[in-house]
Amino acid sequence: MKKVKVGIIGTGNIGSDLMMKLRRSDVLELTTMMGIDPTSRGMQRAKRDGLQVFDNGVDGLLEYPELVDILFDATSAKAHLHNASVAKQLGKQMLDLTPAAIGPFVAPTVNIDSHLDAENVNLITCGGQATIPIVHAINEVAAVEYAEIVATISSKSAGPGTRANIDEFTETTAKAIEQVGGARKGKAIIVLNPADPPIMMRDTVYTIVEDGKMDRKAIIASIESMVKKVQSFVPGYKLRTEPIFDGNKITVFLEVEGAGDYLPKYAGNLDIMTSAAVKVAEEFAKNRLKSIV
Repeated sequence: MKKVKVGIIGTGNIGSDLMMKLRRSDVLELTTMMGIDPTSRGMQRAKRDGLQVFDNGVDGLLEYPELVDILFDATSAKAHLHNASVAKQLGKQMLDLTPAAIGPFVAPTVNIDSHLDAENVNLITCGGQATIPIVHAINEVAAVEYAEIVATISSKSAGPGTRANIDEFTETTAKAIEQVGGARKGKAIIVLNPADPPIMMRDTVYTIVEDGKMDRKAIIASIESMVKKVQSFVPGYKLRTEPIFDGNKITVFLEVEGAGDYLPKYAGNLDIMTSAAVKVAEEFAKNRLKSIV
């Protein structure tokens, strides 16, 4: 099968995990790794794997635009502003794994089909990717008036980029709960747990739906169906318990175990981001290949 060329900006943990996941894709061909530290482990691994590397970031593509069709940005919200402008200049599609949120929010199991031709899409946050599909699943059956999510992650899986963007994390996730999940009002909280040994990523989704008769069986079926969809690309994603109903309040408890590619399995928060990014890019690629035929 013909493949679409992709490149990664950012050679840290997320970029390195993406590198390993992309090697398994049937429709994406990783060609290029871009960073600013030529001594980083990600950059060194890319060189060993025979990829084209640039240590001046995305600017390296300006002279070699033919190397990629789709870009992953695994840097920071601030750096993404420049990276996005270069991608637009070169006419490349961009998947943003930072909280910059320049483009539309995308959760692959919810709204990817609406943004296949977008020049820049935002992957929200790890908490958003884990919980927004559940909010959406509930909203499909009973209108969600309010949704609050709490993402608890191991402090060891929160690198400098995550820590520097805590405010952006909560703001971006809350907006996406409304815009993608469908809740009328959304709120997001992130907790860094210093426990040792490190805990798996755990998420709580708390929703209040419109008053009236609720079809509990239909809501549970919708949630379970959504969990299976997410598991198709994040196998370690699961419900910890049955959804809890209290009047018009519904609480869902989730756990995310990583695949253990580049990152430890407890770093499900990072794994769900990279897995979602690959899934979205594959849908981009299939759409491109379809238009070529």
